[in-house]
Amino acid sequence: MEVLHTNNEGNQVLNLSRLHLFELNLDQIEDGQRNRVQRLYLTYNSIAFFPSSVCLLPNLEYLDISNNAISVLSDDITRLTNLKTFVAKNNNLDETSFPKFFGSMQNLQTLNFSGNRFREIPVQFLKLSRLQSLSLGGNRLKGIPAEIEHLTRLEMLYLGGNMISSIPPELANLGQLRCLVLCDNCIQSVPPQLSRLHSLLSLSLHNNLLKFLPREILSLVHLQELSLRGNPLVVRFVKDMTYNPPSLLELAGRTIKSRNVLYLPSDLPASLSHYLDTASKCPNPKCAGVYFDSCVRHIKFVDFCGKFRLPLMDYLCSPECTSPCGCNPQSHGESEGEGDVPATRLQRVLLGSPLSCNRFGEAGLGLLT
Repeated sequence: MEVLHTNNEGNQVLNLSRLHLFELNLDQIEDGQRNRVQRLYLTYNSIAFFPSSVCLLPNLEYLDISNNAISVLSDDITRLTNLKTFVAKNNNLDETSFPKFFGSMQNLQTLNFSGNRFREIPVQFLKLSRLQSLSLGGNRLKGIPAEIEHLTRLEMLYLGGNMISSIPPELANLGQLRCLVLCDNCIQSVPPQLSRLHSLLSLSLHNNLLKFLPREILSLVHLQELSLRGNPLVVRFVKDMTYNPPSLLELAGRTIKSRNVLYLPSDLPASLSHYLDTASKCPNPKCAGVYFDSCVRHIKFVDFCGKFRLPLMDYLCSPECTSPCGCNPQSHGESEGEGDVPATRLQRVLLGSPLSCNRFGEAGLGLLT
């Protein structure tokens, strides 16, 4: 295996993965070569102590020591002043494993310490002002410190698979955050302040203990992905939902009215004639539909991880029909692909936006306070 090579970006790469190493000695590499190494891979070895010889690579920008048995990082690591990405997944690291001045490594942009033994986020991490991505998934975290707000350049925060029970409102001060992953925790509520995360594109909250969401979340207009499956609010919504389609009377009435089928009062029973007279025209000027007593909007329950797409309600005309493209006055229950659904609808699908004037209103309102 070639351990020293140049990648497509022109970076000198030293790959020492899967060599059953217990320690590392880089003395055999010439100084000129060591100075050119920018990426080092030490994954899947048997290293128990952080190898000090790594610091013989003064221009190292990317370091991956994942899948070893390392529990402590020595002070030597702070000598890697050019390091931008540090990956150490699946080791034995915790909040006590880092040297006091680890926070002085101001060129660090990406940290990935998933699959370790962290019970809290080290204070040193909160001093890395240029950090853009922080991954601590699959650890033992019980909370998120309020000081997380100091990481003002953070764009991605991955804290899934921990034991976090609450979200601090200070998290909302991360104005550049684009991806927030808090799935598989013990979170019971979402602070309304998160509505200030205007750059947020993806929010993963599945497999928590959420029973409701604050209405303010609806103001996250750029949100494209919201995962909520495995929470009481979704489980209850699906379990208690009685899928009650419109009656044949209503569907027939819609067809007659929307297609302008001619009839005389004498042709119909008086009750049916009176029912047809109660038809209300959809307020959307681009829609020719009508509605009677159901007044329901179309809602699809979408799982962004691709598990299922389930139509829970018919898309029928109602006072709430304000889609600029118009709505279909006929019921349809077929599933759509995510690419066919506008982002604004995707937001509200999993939020269970409140429905007015319909039989399903109670189920919908149960999702929001």
